[in-house]
Amino acid sequence: MVKGSAMFVRGSFLLAVSSALLVTSDAFVVLQPSARLHKSAHASAHAARRSECLSGLKMTAVERNVMKESIYGLKQRSNGDIWVPQRARPRRNRKNEGLRSMVRENRVEPANFIYPLFVHTKDSNEKIDSMPGCERHTEESCLREVGEAVAEGVSNIILFPKIPEELKSNSADECYNPAGFIPSLISKIKSRYGGSVNVWTDVALDPYSDQGHDGMVSTDKRGDGGKGRILNDETVEQLCRQALAQARAGADVVAPSDMMDGRIGAIRDALDSDGFTDVSIVAYTAKYASAFYGPFRDALDSAPRESSNAPPNKKTYQMDPANSREALVEAALDSAEGADMLMVKPGMPYLDIIKLLKDNTNLPISAYHVSGEYAMLKAAAERGWVNERDVALETLLCFKRAGADAILTYYAKQAARWLNE
Repeated sequence: MVKGSAMFVRGSFLLAVSSALLVTSDAFVVLQPSARLHKSAHASAHAARRSECLSGLKMTAVERNVMKESIYGLKQRSNGDIWVPQRARPRRNRKNEGLRSMVRENRVEPANFIYPLFVHTKDSNEKIDSMPGCERHTEESCLREVGEAVAEGVSNIILFPKIPEELKSNSADECYNPAGFIPSLISKIKSRYGGSVNVWTDVALDPYSDQGHDGMVSTDKRGDGGKGRILNDETVEQLCRQALAQARAGADVVAPSDMMDGRIGAIRDALDSDGFTDVSIVAYTAKYASAFYGPFRDALDSAPRESSNAPPNKKTYQMDPANSREALVEAALDSAEGADMLMVKPGMPYLDIIKLLKDNTNLPISAYHVSGEYAMLKAAAERGWVNERDVALETLLCFKRAGADAILTYYAKQAARWLNE
């Protein structure tokens, strides 16, 4: 009890002393955490000037003069200004545009873009509601659009066709018809624009499939969920025929987006054996079974058909969004089989995959800024939530920063115009 009483008395004494010091001090101030203390020794004019600079200082209670108290880690210059003693100051390289531009690590240029064009066989263009600013072009409209893109410095375009329903089948034979819509359009583009544009083509069966899949569907029920299987090797044979038809029409680049195993090597061999050793292959190396493709499938009517024997999704051949190391397996295979460039799809949600492939291959990397990403920016801009120009160009710059050498984007022509302003 004696010991407890002594501790109580000692505590009371310390409290009393503290109170007395506060009462007799020249000043007592309560500052918010972000505040910096004024020095009472300076002239009032100097204090006023400092208070303007230190706008974060807010006093909630003041009595007489401000208490003299130093802030740990801060010093004072001879004129009384606060000084943070740090020799390295990264902001010095950001102080004006001349310096910022000089040290800028990545730049986006129109030459980096691949411009996707939706095309159809009808006599007039059709707007795509889920992709504002995009249309299904007629043949003549497509030719004009290519010219406008080339004029802005975009020298790579890729064609995505919407094929009439009556031409679709499970084997997708229309995809290699030499007199078909895409071979004919390739020839006309090359005839008009020659070497000023590289024509890329999509190599996959889904636009031509009555099942809505990138590959042929089996008639049995042995696949995922008791549905049909996506036949790998039989599909690869069709893809080779498709790539050859496109190359013969004048395609500069074929881009297999199907994700069948072994198709890059098979297509490379088919092209080389037919004399097309200079036709490039851009492999959709890391194409994920993503939810961001919805507007694209609306544009081409290429979604899996629920009424068929086909699986309801493309998860048995496109990659699982949860996986990253698997992309290295695909990249190693595509590189060994003769791919000239590797693509990651989608883009923004998969910047880590772009960086992963960039760090683990010497091949160029392309990123696909897909329809869902595009539609989100458009929707936000239409509502006034974001500045469309700024967010679009920042998005494209992010692809470059992550490691993409080329960017397939629906913004290609518009972004090129912004950059050329």
